Amino acid sequence: MKIKATPTAQFPFELVRPHLDKVESLILEQIQAFDPGVEPYMEYICQTNGKRIRPALAALVGGATAELTDDHIRLGVAIELIHMATLVHDDIIDGATTRRKVKTANAKWGNGMAVLLGDALFSHALKLSTEFNCLELSRAISQASREVCEGEILQTQRRFDLTVTKKDYFKMIEMKTGALFAIASGLAAKISGRDEALCQEMYNYGMKLGTAYQIYDDVVDLIGTEDESGKTLGTDLEKGKLTLPILNLLERATPNQREKLTKRIVEQREIDPAVLVGIAEYEGAIDDALTTAITLVAEARATLDHLEESDSKTALYNITLFVDQLLKSCR
Repeated sequence: MKIKATPTAQFPFELVRPHLDKVESLILEQIQAFDPGVEPYMEYICQTNGKRIRPALAALVGGATAELTDDHIRLGVAIELIHMATLVHDDIIDGATTRRKVKTANAKWGNGMAVLLGDALFSHALKLSTEFNCLELSRAISQASREVCEGEILQTQRRFDLTVTKKDYFKMIEMKTGALFAIASGLAAKISGRDEALCQEMYNYGMKLGTAYQIYDDVVDLIGTEDESGKTLGTDLEKGKLTLPILNLLERATPNQREKLTKRIVEQREIDPAVLVGIAEYEGAIDDALTTAITLVAEARATLDHLEESDSKTALYNITLFVDQLLKSCR
């Protein structure tokens, strides 16, 4: 079972492309704020960029709730730096050697240097968060940063732990992934001066979208290919992370299959994906996880009913369709 290519899936951020270009320029400015001896390392990390989903959400929600301002862009930059810092640290924890088809910081310079680089990015992002005139924004960004770290700590703590429940899993991924999606959307509405109810709806949009995206990422780790994903895969199983597909599999497997699988988990032995494929319910467990994510995306889409019609609202709607296509490509 491998992911099928989806050439029709178009990343729906062209509306804010000029604003994302500004995000890139501001990120470059942040790189130049570091000591000249540190700057080349930061440049390497920041230039291996992804789709800039979080800054795009901040810009689109800003445009959908009021007139887009520089504060929306600065919000996106601060959140993106936090996200990049978490990726540096994640790669160390997972022992990943590639991300976006280039060497990870830990593979290039060693774990010690990578830890320090991630710390530097985190601290600089928090410094940026203090430059908003609204103290509540700074507090929310700091709180989300802590949640991301706590989510990663909890997941690391619960490796090879058969008492992990789906409730535990969702709590962890909402903290480690959903939190940054959520504040990108929720705080963008707050910057626009919208009421608390709408800010909460936009927060919910980001949280549900981010949670669904993490489930997709967990599925890709099992059935994706490194050529297509551009990063090291198979680390979840190797490190004993009980993601939603594996939790589903433990529920669906026969007693004999469950015993063999749990024995490997308890003994902290590597679980070969080929072994999982041999379990009759494996594809069903993957499909159940994808169905859960697709439901979350639909719930995120429903929150957009609270927005006035605009091109930005349409783009936010199209993001949900894009994530839907990603999820369906795994079936």
